[in-house]
Amino acid sequence: MKWESCGVAELLKDYESYLITEKRASANTVSSYLRDVQQFAAALECKGVELTQALTQDVVEYTDALIRRGKSPATVTRSVASIKSFYTCLVSWGVEQNPAKGVATARVERKLPQVLTGQEVELFLEQPDCLEPKGCRDRAMLELLYATGIRVSELIALDVDDVNLPSGMLKCFGKGKERLIPLYPAAVRALKEYLRTVRPQLVDTAEETALFVNMNGERMSRQGFWKIIKFYQEKAGIQKEITPHTLRHSFAAHLLENGADLRAIQEMLGHADISSTQIYSRLVSQRIKDVYQKAHPRA
Repeated sequence: MKWESCGVAELLKDYESYLITEKRASANTVSSYLRDVQQFAAALECKGVELTQALTQDVVEYTDALIRRGKSPATVTRSVASIKSFYTCLVSWGVEQNPAKGVATARVERKLPQVLTGQEVELFLEQPDCLEPKGCRDRAMLELLYATGIRVSELIALDVDDVNLPSGMLKCFGKGKERLIPLYPAAVRALKEYLRTVRPQLVDTAEETALFVNMNGERMSRQGFWKIIKFYQEKAGIQKEITPHTLRHSFAAHLLENGADLRAIQEMLGHADISSTQIYSRLVSQRIKDVYQKAHPRA
């Protein structure tokens, strides 16, 4: 590739292709990395430096500027990761070195995820009105999310054929790997009702394979599902901030609290590294400690 003559837009377009085809990055990761590199390119342009000519000092000065502007350690760390990834790609095309290699990242104190209590989950799942088509669909989506702990990107990507209701199993494909996850009976019942009575009303073509569709019969979007979550949070009167990932966190924490094996939870969540799953052990330990502090007479 003649990268020397490429402009920023062309480099980013090829980098996007690299992330999708070679790294199999999620849509969110691709979007974040491209945005980070675009912002770095804009900062370099202000200094009169070409993106392909950046030095380690340029990367260090940029990260220092992010910190001075009050960006969080997590944001700075992700920006450095994005820039490193971009230049790793360029090195494979012939750029001599990766200027971000060796640049220290900000220390990120990993926060414990927020989860719902069992009672809050029950309250939340009860909110959709199953007598209405929309409520029936929403109940099926929420039950499935809590039953499996899948990511929202995986939820909206599901096709009808990915659900095996007789066996109570879900086939999910995420992060380049397929996994099978069991469904509890209430989730199976909610899905059966949705597939039997509601989806046929919304979808008028056999070409639409999406399991969950919007009221126009098209595949549900991330934004659409986000609005559904917010609507039922307000309806339930739950003060905690609920996101699609909150149900994923709650799924893992509740399984662990009830004796599930950490490796099994890792498999169901689709974590490549067990360390990503171990944060739920910390969460459960912290909750036990909090109960002890409140209840023990000498604590």
